[in-house]
Amino acid sequence: MSQVDDVLAALADPMRRRVLDLVAAKGPVSASTLAGELPVSRQAIVKHLAVLERAGLVASERAGRENNFSVRSSALDATATWMSSLASQWDRRLAAIKKIAEA
Repeated sequence: MSQVDDVLAALADPMRRRVLDLVAAKGPVSASTLAGELPVSRQAIVKHLAVLERAGLVASERAGRENNFSVRSSALDATATWMSSLASQWDRRLAAIKKIAEA
């Protein structure tokens, strides 16, 4: 699977998107803190964070007995670049169809 595939698969789950949003809003944050703000268990949060980390969307850093998670933007940037390229291809195709239709 490519990095873009990993990112899209990770973000397909609404709870993972909520977890990522909270990590982005709070900066370095622990799974325990996130579990206090979401309607799922700490174990579920840890599993979601593991998927996000494998996709390159968050990074963890040990802080005492817990890991703190923060957002990594490079995987999102690569995905946004791919999506922009795809959109440009479709724009060119649609412009060509419009040109043919108007001719």
